[in-house]
Amino acid sequence: MISFTPSEEQQQLIDTIRRFAANDVQPVAHEADENERVPASVIKTGWDMGLIPASIPEDLGGFGELSAVTNVLAYEELAYGDLSSALQLLAPALFAYPIVLYGTAEQRETYLPMFLEERPAHASAALLEPGVFFDPHDLKTTATPNGETVTLNGSKVYVPLAATADHFLVYAKNTETGKPEAYIVNCETKGVTVGKREGLMGVRALPTHHLTLHDVVVNASCRVGGAVGIDYEALLNRSRVALGALAVGVAKAAFDYAREYAKQRVQFGAPIATKQAIAFMLAEMAIEVDAARLMVWEAAWKLDEGVDATQEAYLAKEYASKAAMTVCDGAVQTLGGYGFIREYPVERYLRNARGFASFTGLAIV
Repeated sequence: MISFTPSEEQQQLIDTIRRFAANDVQPVAHEADENERVPASVIKTGWDMGLIPASIPEDLGGFGELSAVTNVLAYEELAYGDLSSALQLLAPALFAYPIVLYGTAEQRETYLPMFLEERPAHASAALLEPGVFFDPHDLKTTATPNGETVTLNGSKVYVPLAATADHFLVYAKNTETGKPEAYIVNCETKGVTVGKREGLMGVRALPTHHLTLHDVVVNASCRVGGAVGIDYEALLNRSRVALGALAVGVAKAAFDYAREYAKQRVQFGAPIATKQAIAFMLAEMAIEVDAARLMVWEAAWKLDEGVDATQEAYLAKEYASKAAMTVCDGAVQTLGGYGFIREYPVERYLRNARGFASFTGLAIV
């Protein structure tokens, strides 16, 4: 039987992040969105909680273990505070977790220590590619082996924190085997170009950039996992579950705000929450949040059990993404005309929720 009762340590983590979201993130979320920048103090405080070091096993220098269930509990609380802040705090994990899971001994020894320092690690990953019909199973970025080196060519988009990253984890298709692989690329490598910051409809406070790789030559030893490589599908599943958890957090924030507004907003002598149309819509929103959460938890549990979670992860991500849109749209409707005003957070929730359909690879558990 699956039990989702948090352990004592997990509950402490949830409580800590919940306080961080309420006291540090939510008060500045609106200004961060308007100014397109999360305050550095918020990122530093979030980093100091040690979420990523806690996911690095002790034998690799960390002080915990990589648990998908623990991470989805944390991610939901982070996104409840603000999705832009959550994605920025978690961007270094895009580099760290694949190294934890599949890196060679040398790669782990070289790169994992940067995630144990006091300052946030300057690392990111590049998976998404430009185009309407992006297929993560048919990458256009190529990796061409040439003896002891590999040449990378291609374009990536939505690369978080690319302008300040020292290292990238670049996903590319091996031209000889046709298999997706991951390569560690230093930002100063010849042929690596970080484009201007992208203008986004949602998560406006998260800096994302276009990344171009033109005849970028790296050592074959930069291939994550060496000759063995990575389990690409498992990494995609971890991304799907992470995005599902973040979507649940956004949906829960929108629902809670709409519910409290409906209880306090009085029209014709009674709170609008007592009106059948509003009450039924809030009930449907609550159902969507809980259903999405349980699907995400089940998929995370299967990841931790080491069994194939492809179906559960895919369905959880798809359902949670749509649930977030449904709930956030319901929140805007609950507020009526006020829901369309930027001063109220529900319009930001809706803009952020719309992005989940395009966020493949922007988070990982």
